[in-house]
Amino acid sequence: MKKLFPTSTAGSLPKPLWLAEPETLWSPWKLEGQALVDGKRDALRISLQEQLTSGIDIVSDGEQTRQHFVTTFIEHLSGVDFENKKTVRIRDRYDASVPGVIGPVSRQKSVFVEDAKFLRTQTDQPIKWALPGPMTMVDTLYDDYYQDRKTLAFEFAKALNEEARELQAAGVNIIQFDEPAFNVFLDEVNDWGIEALERATEGLTCETAVHICYGYGIKANTDWKKTLGAEWRHYETTFPAIQKSSINIVSLECHNGRVPMEVLSLLKGKKIMVGAIDVASDTIETPEEVAATLREALKYADADKIYPSTNCGMAPLSREIARQKLQALAAGAEIIRKELAD
Repeated sequence: MKKLFPTSTAGSLPKPLWLAEPETLWSPWKLEGQALVDGKRDALRISLQEQLTSGIDIVSDGEQTRQHFVTTFIEHLSGVDFENKKTVRIRDRYDASVPGVIGPVSRQKSVFVEDAKFLRTQTDQPIKWALPGPMTMVDTLYDDYYQDRKTLAFEFAKALNEEARELQAAGVNIIQFDEPAFNVFLDEVNDWGIEALERATEGLTCETAVHICYGYGIKANTDWKKTLGAEWRHYETTFPAIQKSSINIVSLECHNGRVPMEVLSLLKGKKIMVGAIDVASDTIETPEEVAATLREALKYADADKIYPSTNCGMAPLSREIARQKLQALAAGAEIIRKELAD
């Protein structure tokens, strides 16, 4: 994108109260049948409009058509049992009831392609679409079939690649893979996680991104952050290998965290989605606070490589707070554009 400091969101935006429970992560749908289909499309239109009126440059569906950022994709695959769920430990932080792999995993049909085609008809802005990353998918279920994390990750990567290629054909400009597991299983990231991610992006000509954050603003994540010490240096372990990968954009958490900003220098040559909005707080950032985060990022990355964004998804927030945070993001980016133009 030619515009300097193009803004975007890392992922989800709040759903309307008539579609899902407000301020509740992964809430069940309130509608059924055709009403649900129509409701999702209406919510997508609203989400797009709120992004555009807030000044967001690279838009998304706000994840309005999916209940969960991982399992909504998984539930469309063969070989996965959603009837007999088991409790597993997610990213070594919290327990969750999850589906299981009971046979060969494969993609039977497109999952988000029709939604992406619809979004493309609604806007001429660049579109970014989020998919779960292979490692995070592996960590969000139990495996009774392959019983090997790497093997399963590569099977998921094949399915993701099929979906990504069709999303690209539908007009998506950036395909983002969400990999919060990359901040937990650091050795595995370098051993096979990045390789699996590159299998998911194989053959794509659109831009690709990987989103690596410290999670939604839920208690399990905020409690975990309290144990990480004065500096969060997870990125240092994986960024050298990511820098050598074919991934074009890296999305990371910066504002109100303890990530040393100098880690950005490890991503030389990559575009960086700099998280300048704290999704774990209802406090509305001022444009100057956003600008301050971007100024700090400019010490370690070139201006044409910085994409101001949110730290993570904003689904658990109220629509009004999310809207004001998006407006602050856009206003903060504009401050820096004007400073550099003077």
